[in-house]
Order: sequence, then structure tokens, then C-alpha cells
Amino acid sequence: MHSQLSARQLGLQRGALRLIAPLDLELSLGEFVTIIGPNGAGKSTLLRLLTGFLSPTQGTCLLAGKAYDQWDRRQLADRRAVMRQQNPLSFPMMAEEVIQLALSHHAPIAQRTILDQVVDLVGCHALRGRDYATLSGGEQQQIQLARVLAQLWKGGEPQGWLFLDEPTSALDLYHQQHSLRLLHRLTRGGKLMVCTILHDVNLAATWSDRLLVMGSGMLLADGPVAQVLTEAHLKQWYQADLRVIYPEHSAHPAVLLNK
Repeated sequence: MHSQLSARQLGLQRGALRLIAPLDLELSLGEFVTIIGPNGAGKSTLLRLLTGFLSPTQGTCLLAGKAYDQWDRRQLADRRAVMRQQNPLSFPMMAEEVIQLALSHHAPIAQRTILDQVVDLVGCHALRGRDYATLSGGEQQQIQLARVLAQLWKGGEPQGWLFLDEPTSALDLYHQQHSLRLLHRLTRGGKLMVCTILHDVNLAATWSDRLLVMGSGMLLADGPVAQVLTEAHLKQWYQADLRVIYPEHSAHPAVLLNK
């Protein structure tokens, strides 16, 4: 499997409005990359460009060396999965049936095996037999995480490029930790890339290998956590009264809002 996704002068313009300024970017298998930035910075728009859901007006995005418009739809789905912020359903389905939507290209016996493996991994046994529409927002996020992992499942593990837009927004502390810890661990094998949007910079600091910072549609920074999350940078980007500390026994910076 080709190990990189490359954006080359990737940009988006709508009339006179520049939504994403041209940028160059590479994402590699084995990385956990987080996009951060203030509200309206262009994070979700960038994610949609990087996943091929939006077509750029400038530049190109190459997944495994091929532009998105050159991919067969089924082959692309086998390589790239996306979890959006909102995942409503207009018809009733059981939670495990939502996960199975990602497995239609597998034989029925394989579908059941993968479903069981993914449910074990995410830890959502108690939800699988329930009506998806009756689940809380956080419970739906757990099911959607299982779905996108199942979509990329090969040889007993997820492999490929996984993009998630605010996957922890409705989760409690335990499930935030469990989900991000799981995703980070899965990238360590070098066969999965995770690129996610997070508003919580402390979660981003804990789990990310790299941070991408968006502001006014521009890529303001791209680098390791300690290099990017400085007090001066954050005050400039977020216009917030804050401080950055390094807690004892932690290799990660922590961002505190001043009272």
C-alpha cells in the first residue's frame, strides 16, 4: 500500500471568497494527526478536501499517488473512511446494522466475524442490539467509530486512511479517553493513518503526533505538539486568556484558561 496522502497547492475558492488558501501537506500511514483552530477557521472544509468530498478549485489531493477522481468508488471506500460530525438516519436501523453497512463487500460469514471484532475493539457490545435512533449522541459516535473501523478492516485490523470530524464531541471522559487511546494505538502498527478535528487542545496534545492549525482558511502551523502548542501561538490564534504548563510526570503540554 502506498503510504502517503499528498495535498499539492490545495485550495478552495467560492467566487470572491477564499475558503482554503493553497497549501501543501502530506499525511502518512502510522501517524495520528489533529486539525485544531478557532471556530470558522476552515477545519471541516479542509477535511472535506482531504477526503475528496469537496473538489478543490486549485491544486490536487493524491491518495496513494492517485487523484480522487481517478479512484474507483468501491476501491476508494476500501482505502479511505470518513466519520462526520452528524450521522442522522432517516429510517430505523439497529446499531449493529449501521456497522454492517460498511461490510457489504464481504461474504456474510466474514461480515459477522469482522462485526464481532470491531464491537470488541470499540467496546460497544451493549449498544449493538438497540435502535440507532434511540441512542444518545455519544452512543451514536461509538457506533459510527465502529463503522468506519469496519470499513477499513483487513487481516484483523483497520488499514488505510481514517478521517474523523469531532469524534469525541458528545463523549464523556471515559469514552473520550478510550476512543482516542484506541485510535492512537491502532496507528502504531504503521498501517493506519488517523486525521481528526478536535476542539479540545488538551486532547489533541495528549494523543497527536502532529498538529495542523487552521485560521481564516489558512494553514498557520504544521508540526509536533510541543512546537505548535506554545502560549504565544495559542494566544495569537485563539485570542484567549490562557497559559501553557507541563504537568509533572507528563510529556505533553496542558492548556489552562485563566479565571
